[in-house]
Amino acid sequence: MSTNTLTQTWYMTQRQLTAVLRQPAYVVMMLIQPAIWLFLFGNLFKEVVELGGFGTTSYLDYLVPGIVVMSALSSNMWAGMGTLEEIERGTLNRFLTTPVGRGALMNANVVQQALTTAVQSLLIILLGKLGGADYPGGAVGLLVLVVAASLLGTVFGAFSNALGMLVRQRESIIGINTFLLLPLTFLSSAFMAPSQMPGWMRTIADYNPLNWAMVAGRSAMSENPDWSVVLTRSGALLALAVTAVWLSIRTFRAYQRSV
Repeated sequence: MSTNTLTQTWYMTQRQLTAVLRQPAYVVMMLIQPAIWLFLFGNLFKEVVELGGFGTTSYLDYLVPGIVVMSALSSNMWAGMGTLEEIERGTLNRFLTTPVGRGALMNANVVQQALTTAVQSLLIILLGKLGGADYPGGAVGLLVLVVAASLLGTVFGAFSNALGMLVRQRESIIGINTFLLLPLTFLSSAFMAPSQMPGWMRTIADYNPLNWAMVAGRSAMSENPDWSVVLTRSGALLALAVTAVWLSIRTFRAYQRSV
């Protein structure tokens, strides 16, 4: 990637971040909703650790990575709505008449989503700590969790952008996101230890990118991390993120030819 493309991506990212900060309701909800999930589920299922297999005696310790990753998924799945809004307002078409690189236009959206996800993840981690969660893996473990959540956010943010340019209908994006969100979440180890899940659910979870991020984060945050697990799951997420961004850029170029 050339220096010019990186510069253009940064300026376009600043534009995206400014738009986010001008929506205080969105920023507030980005903070409140994970807090509700964290303490609602944390109190509702706190006795479930007695079943065993969670690797901790505190359900909140187990839950924090699940909420971090779940929040990354749910917030980034709607990135396509922003793309669709820019198409409807004509903003995206106006940028096509400027010298801005096409890759920079798409990459800026992905970078903005990744930065937003990282900030949200750090705030959830802080809330968990205030609630009594313990992180034996220290700063390195927390960094792995944030990176894994950001990679997952990049995957679904890029796919959502591609979807927005393909379908160009809000109803379709809402329908697809609604269909995917809960199955992806509950067919993972977000709330339940794998040993307590039915065999068929464990099999599906092994191929679920949401679960890859959780497994990488939880392992890195444990007292004795299994770095082979962390690296394989993180590597798979990175490969999927690169593929998703590539697909998003290709879809954007196809959209460009259609206008």
